[in-house]
Order: sequence, then C-alpha cells, then structure tokens
Amino acid sequence: MTRSLLGALPSWKGAFRPEVPEDDTVQETTRPRLGERIMAAVNRDPRTAPHGTRNDALLAAVLAAVAVCVGLFSDEGRRPDALGWTLLLAAHVPIVWRRRRPMLVLAAMVALIVPYHALDNNHFAPTPVAYVALYTVAVTGRPLRTVLTGVTVVGLSTSVMLTVSTHQAVELLRISGWIIAVLFCGIDVRYYRQYVASIVERAVRAERTREEEARRRVAEERLRIARDLHDLLAHSITLIGVQTSVAAHVLAADPERLDRETVAKALDDIAETCRTARGELRTTLEVLREHGPQDTRGPLPGLDGLPDLVAAARLAGARVEQDLRVGTDPPPAVGAAAYRIVQEALTNAVRHAGPAPAVRLRLYDEPGALRVTVTDDGTGPLPGGTPGFGLVGMRERARSVGGTLDAGPRPDGGFEVTAALPLAVGEGTV
Repeated sequence: MTRSLLGALPSWKGAFRPEVPEDDTVQETTRPRLGERIMAAVNRDPRTAPHGTRNDALLAAVLAAVAVCVGLFSDEGRRPDALGWTLLLAAHVPIVWRRRRPMLVLAAMVALIVPYHALDNNHFAPTPVAYVALYTVAVTGRPLRTVLTGVTVVGLSTSVMLTVSTHQAVELLRISGWIIAVLFCGIDVRYYRQYVASIVERAVRAERTREEEARRRVAEERLRIARDLHDLLAHSITLIGVQTSVAAHVLAADPERLDRETVAKALDDIAETCRTARGELRTTLEVLREHGPQDTRGPLPGLDGLPDLVAAARLAGARVEQDLRVGTDPPPAVGAAAYRIVQEALTNAVRHAGPAPAVRLRLYDEPGALRVTVTDDGTGPLPGGTPGFGLVGMRERARSVGGTLDAGPRPDGGFEVTAALPLAVGEGTV
C-alpha cells in the first residue's frame, strides 16, 4: 500500500481533486488548463487574489526591465541620465502595493514621473507602468473616481509637457485616447467581475436554499414518522392491554370453571392486534430504508380503515356508535389525517373514559371540508396523571393538511374531539 501524496501536490484554484481509492493509492491529478487559469484570474477580485504582493513584485520587475529597454534603445537623444534612471526605476517600486492602495500608488508614481518628464528624458519609457497604475485604479474603484482620476492625470501631464515642449504636449493629447481606453477597459472588467460575483452569490444562495429546504423536509418527515409511531403504538398497546386484562380477569375470576373460549378469543385478538401493528410498523419505517426512492411512504391509511378501528375499540370494551356519511373521496393526505385522528380519539376513550364507555363517531362532508367528531361519556383521565402527546399529535395532523381541531370536556360530561379538514390539499402536503 503506497502512501497518499495529495498533501504534497500543488493546489490550483478550481483544480480537480480525484477521489482516493480504498488502497490509498494516488492516481492522476488533473491540472487546470491555461485558459481556465487566465479566466479565473480575470474573474477574481485582484484585492483578494492569493500571493498578490509576490505577483506584483514580479510585475514591477518586468515593467522595470521593459522601461530600461525602451530608455536604452528608443529615442537615444533623450536617454535618461543618472537622475532620470533613478526616477524611472523608483516609479516602478510602488507597483508592489498597487492592490492595497491603488490611489496612493498612482499618486506616488505621478510624483516621480512628473520630474522625470520635466527633465526631458525618454517620454515613452514610463508609459507601461503608468498604464498599469491607471488600470488598477479603474478596476478597483468607482467609475466616477476613475473618470476624475483620468482627467487629472491627462491635465497634469499636459501641463508638464507644455513646460518642456508644445509639440510634446500636443502629441500627448493625441495619444490620450490610449489612457481613456485603459480606464474604460478597467471599468468594463470591474463590471464584469461584479456580474460574475452576483451570479456566484445567487448560485450559493440557491444552493443554501435547497439545503435548507432539504433539512426542512427531513424534519417534517421525522415528525410525520414520530406521529405515525405514536398513533400506532399507543393504539396497539392500549388494545393489547385491555385484551390482556380481559384474559387475566377470566383466569382469576373462577379458576374451577374456566371459560376457555373467552380466553382463547382474547389471546387471538391480541395476536391479531400484534400482526396488524407489525405490518403497519413495517410500512411506516419503510421510508427509512435507502434502497428505494426517497419519497416512498407506502400506502397511507384512509377512511376505508375506520370500520376496523371501530371493531377494535368494541373488542376493547367500548360501545361505539358510528355515523359515516362521506359522499366524496378525499385526498389521501386528508384521509390519512382523519384516520389517525379517529384512531387517537378512540384510543384515548378506551384508556381514559372508564370501563365500557359510550363513544359516538360522526364523519361527514360539507362544501369544501370533511368534519370528524368523536365524543364519549367517560370521566376523563385520572387527576395527577401524566399528560401524553395524543391531543398534540391530533392537532398536528389537522394542521398538516391545513385543517383545525378542537378538543376538550363537554358541559354535560365526557370528552369531545372535533376536526375540520379541507378537501383540497396543496401539493406536497403530508
């Protein structure tokens, strides 16, 4: 097994970093092409570029070499003297800090170049470094400041040239179009970088929004699974507890005359409740498996499962009267919410309404809504008992489809749960 050398490889902006295989063997690293590196440098703000001072020092050295060549091999009649060479080379030193203080660098350069021109030295030698300074001001500053800077530089240069030669001043005005071109090139690059930065920012914001939406959906799915598990387990465990109590009572009431049929039926009911709970639990937890699509939730319970809930409540000892009058087929989400609300209401009635409670279930539709009402004549939970999450879960069920739910004791005794669920549910509602 070879040692990974990724840490020793140079890091390029935007370079492709290959995945390290399981045996930790280094594979081929793809470096960005020259055109990609140039576009990355153009798109990047020069003030945030890595190794900016080092690159500007190299740029200053290159510009100084170009200026020396121009001073030596062009216009030999105005070849700089010792003072001229000193001013010319000194004018290139501020370029090292052009990214940090562009205006200060330009001012220092003008302060060195003005006496250089006033001594009638080679007037073309400092031109490249002057253009670089002007471009830096244009690309890093506001357009108004850039225009004022250009006007000031042209005016000051013309005034200095007039003291040397009128012909040179006219020639400077003639070639001042290059100065304007350099400034406008810097302005265009600045706007282009702002445009690219805005695109990148929008992309980052969109990605962040997608991540937040994904987290929100995960949280909603976790809450949905928690509600399903609560409703399922509370209902099943309550029925199993009641059926077990029946079997225990039969066994303890008269051991000599054992009612084997009643005990066998209670045990069969417990087994059937366990099988139903196991199947529903498997369907609920199927969304946590990674083998299928992410939106796989299995079949949602609906209104067709209400008779089974009523039958289970009756087996647990409740006297349930049902009035189901639904003429339209509600959306699956609304049907599932109604099923879970009825399931939790019947479970609470069996647990808290006392022995053999009378429960009435009414379900009917009206224009635009599905009405669910579950009432009982029980005594309610015992004082000092620990409240559960049944009512909270029912309200969350109703809100998840845009409905409302009211629950509380009745004036004549007992407890009542009333829900109004809309028949039109928005897309994506759970």
